[in-house]
Amino acid sequence: MKRKKIIGNGILIIILFVLGCVVCFPFFWMILSSFKTNLEIGQSVPTFFPQNPTTGNFEHLFADMSFGVYLKNTVIITVYSLLGVLINSMAGYGFAKFRFKGKNILFVIVLCTLMIPAQVTMIPIYVIMNLAGLTDTYTGMVLPGLVSAFAIFLFRQFISTISDDFLEAAKIDGAGEAYIFTRIILPLTKPILSLQIVLTFINGWNSFLWPLIMSNDDKRYTLSVGLALMQNMYSQDYGLLMAGATIMIIPVIVVYAIFQKQIIRGISLSSYK
Repeated sequence: MKRKKIIGNGILIIILFVLGCVVCFPFFWMILSSFKTNLEIGQSVPTFFPQNPTTGNFEHLFADMSFGVYLKNTVIITVYSLLGVLINSMAGYGFAKFRFKGKNILFVIVLCTLMIPAQVTMIPIYVIMNLAGLTDTYTGMVLPGLVSAFAIFLFRQFISTISDDFLEAAKIDGAGEAYIFTRIILPLTKPILSLQIVLTFINGWNSFLWPLIMSNDDKRYTLSVGLALMQNMYSQDYGLLMAGATIMIIPVIVVYAIFQKQIIRGISLSSYK
């Protein structure tokens, strides 16, 4: 039985390895092709590894195009979007541990917003942002996405499992709400906090439709919008497109690799709770 189990695990590992290679092949091809010339990519007999590696595609992106501006805008929007994690955790803490009139009704309303597609609310939100004079600004791009009903729900469900006696003991010792939240609640919610940080980073980094709507010119475009424009302007320059896509995907892969364990743990705990 032990031998059969070892053989079965070995076969499973081989199958998973093969499937992983199949899934990752396009990403490897994209990254390696970003170091190829357009002539090498389009030759009749394709090559996997670059014959004459070059960084010309990346140099062209930043020297002759506005890709540096797109990268700066994406970084700014992503960093500002991370403030939403703190806001959502505070809201989840309030719904979980505070008692106030209409709390349950308000929480149900928050959950109901999950059933509303984001595209439905884009027009009224744009009108509000326009009346407030926030179009073509970083604030207008970030502000509507700071609050997430899904994140509030996760934080509320997790914080609800924390013992009230534990928090009451801290209050007896003289701890205020700010101290309890920053020194007790946030450390205990580290798995969910890490999960939300990664999800918020990915959403901010890949933001496309809302920055496109809110921007009046390319000075506020993000990498996603800039890459879409490149596909229309340089549809035959595959090396340039591969370089742009590589710049977009590498930070996401790095962040996921760093926080992989926290993501898995956060998803497991959120589903269990």
